[in-house]
Amino acid sequence: MMKEETYPSVLNSVYKAAERLRNVVVRTPLAVNNNLSTIYNARISFKREDLQRVRSYKIRGAYNKMAVMSPESLAKGVVCASAGNHAQGVAFACNTMQVKGTIFMPLPTPGQKLEQVKMFGGTYIDIVLYGDTFDEAKDAAVKFCDDNGGIFIHPFDDQNIIDGQATAALEILEQSDEPIDYLFVPVGGGGLAAGVCTVFRQLSPQTKIIGVEPSAAASMKKALENGKPVLLEKISRFVDGAAVQKVGDLNFELCKSVLKDMALVDEGVVCETILSLYNKDAIVVEPAGALSVAALGKYKDQIEGKNVVCIISGSNNDITRMEEIKEKALLHAGLKHYFLVRFAQRPGALKTFVMNVLGPNDDITFFEYTQKNSKEKGIAVLGIGLRNSEDFTPLLNNMKKYDFFVNYLNNDPSLMNLLI
Repeated sequence: MMKEETYPSVLNSVYKAAERLRNVVVRTPLAVNNNLSTIYNARISFKREDLQRVRSYKIRGAYNKMAVMSPESLAKGVVCASAGNHAQGVAFACNTMQVKGTIFMPLPTPGQKLEQVKMFGGTYIDIVLYGDTFDEAKDAAVKFCDDNGGIFIHPFDDQNIIDGQATAALEILEQSDEPIDYLFVPVGGGGLAAGVCTVFRQLSPQTKIIGVEPSAAASMKKALENGKPVLLEKISRFVDGAAVQKVGDLNFELCKSVLKDMALVDEGVVCETILSLYNKDAIVVEPAGALSVAALGKYKDQIEGKNVVCIISGSNNDITRMEEIKEKALLHAGLKHYFLVRFAQRPGALKTFVMNVLGPNDDITFFEYTQKNSKEKGIAVLGIGLRNSEDFTPLLNNMKKYDFFVNYLNNDPSLMNLLI
C-alpha cells in the first residue's frame, strides 16, 4: 500500500493549480438534472465539463503542467499523445503560451477532434497521426522526444496533470450545497479519477466514488483485480476518450484505496445514454462523456434518495458517428436485428415475406439481395427494426415456419462489423 506521506497529504498543490487556472478555465456549472432525478428518485447533478473551453476537463491538467515548466524546458518544445481531448488542452496551452508543440494522435481519431486540435493550436502545433490506439501513439511520441529533445506531456500519469484535473473536484465541493453521497467519474488512464480521489479523500471522505469504464476497455478494473496496472492485450476504441490499454502507475496508486467500486458499461448503454441526453436535455456528449450517466442504472437501489454527482467529461463528438451510435443503441435495446434469409427466386417472394412473416409494427431497414442464375433460392441480408423488443420471438418463429430463416447475425461480431 502507498505510504501515507507519499499521498498529497495536503491540498496545497491542487489549490495552487486552481489559482494558475483561475483565468484560463471555465468554472463549469454543477446543475441538477430533473429528468434523471425523477427516474432514480434521487438528486442527480451533472458537473458540466463538456462546457469547458476545449469542451473537456483536459485543459485543466495540460495547462497546469505547462504552467509549472521552466522557460528552458518549454523552449525545447512539448510533445503529447492523445485520442483527442488531451491534445486539445495541450494545443490550447501551446497557442496561449506561444510554445511549439507536436501532437501524436491515433489514426482512427474522429475528424472532429483533429479539426479542434488544429483550431486551438493554430500555427504552434504539428499533428502526427500514428498507430491504431492511444498506447501506440504514445510510444511514438516518447521516441520522438528521445530523438528530438522535446518534453513529453503525459495525458494522465503525472502529478501536475493530476493536480490540474483535481481542480474540477474542488469546484464540485464548493458548488454543492449539501454533502455528496455518490460521485460517478469516468476512467480512461485515470488522471481525472486520481484528482477526484485526492480531493474527496480529504475533504469529503464519506462520498462513495464510483469509477466508470467501458466494458471493452476496463484497464482500471483489471489493475484493481491484479493489484497493479496491467496492459490489456485488446480493447475496443469506440469510447475513444477512455480507450486506454493500461492505467497510469501513479493514477492507480491514488485511486486503489479510495474508489468504492468500478462500474463497467457496455457500448450499447453508452450509445443509449448519448441519445437520451441529446433528446431529453439537449446535452451533446462524446462516448466517454456519457460514461458516468450510463452507469447510474447499475446503482439504482443504492442511490435512491441520495445526492449524486456525475462528471460529464467531454462533448467532442463527431456528428458523422451519430448513425453508428444510433445503430448500436437500437441493437442493445433489442430493436434492430439482422438476418440471412432465403428467398425463392420468383416474383412475389418478398411480398410473401412481408405478408406472412413481419409483424404489424416491424419494418425492413436494410435489404441486400442479388439474384443468382440457375438457382431456385437466393440468400439476402435483411435488417429489421422493431417497435418493441418482445416482437423478436414471433418474427423469428415466422421466419422458420415459412422457411425463410438461414442465420441470425447480431451475435456474430465479425459479420456485424460489415453492417454497422
